[in-house]
Amino acid sequence: MHDTAMEYGEAFFKTYLKDSENKTIVDVGSQDVNGTLRSVAPREAKYIGLDFTNARGVDVVISDPYVLPIETSTVDVLVSSSRFEHSEFFWLLFNECLRILKPSGVMYINAPSDGPFHQFPVDCWRFYPDSGLALQNWGRRSGFDCVLLESFLGVRKTDVWHDFVGVFLKSQGQMDKHPYRMADQKFDCTHARVHR
Repeated sequence: MHDTAMEYGEAFFKTYLKDSENKTIVDVGSQDVNGTLRSVAPREAKYIGLDFTNARGVDVVISDPYVLPIETSTVDVLVSSSRFEHSEFFWLLFNECLRILKPSGVMYINAPSDGPFHQFPVDCWRFYPDSGLALQNWGRRSGFDCVLLESFLGVRKTDVWHDFVGVFLKSQGQMDKHPYRMADQKFDCTHARVHR
């Protein structure tokens, strides 16, 4: 996990998970290759890492990323960092993530907006400024009442990656539970879009 991916993940937790007691966090693509969001997640939360292999950082090994082995509407927070570019059908994964979230559930996606080809085991996509709106609209077209709370492109520091960051809420009716945004913090980004 590169430096800005960790920085944005930590900012997400501080912004959207101020009260983490009795909360469940699911990390899709949790294998600890060179760091993991688990290290910056609130310690009081229940953290469940999902990935394809039995490795450090993985609690549940999955065989199909489009059928997550978690009951519908049971997860408070879903995070996925540097993984959506490796999903052949990321739009199906997005819907599956929405399915397992509670109505007040929040989803954090960090994916590259540029950078070199890197198979793990495949590398299929890059995410640009409008990707968050496209995912929101795909979710709605699929029957979810989701909303993009914010998105931006991060400015790279010591690594080669510019990050796309998107934060989604499963149900628009729960927006009052999430009044704060990562974009309110002082860090370098471009193409910021914030829903108030």
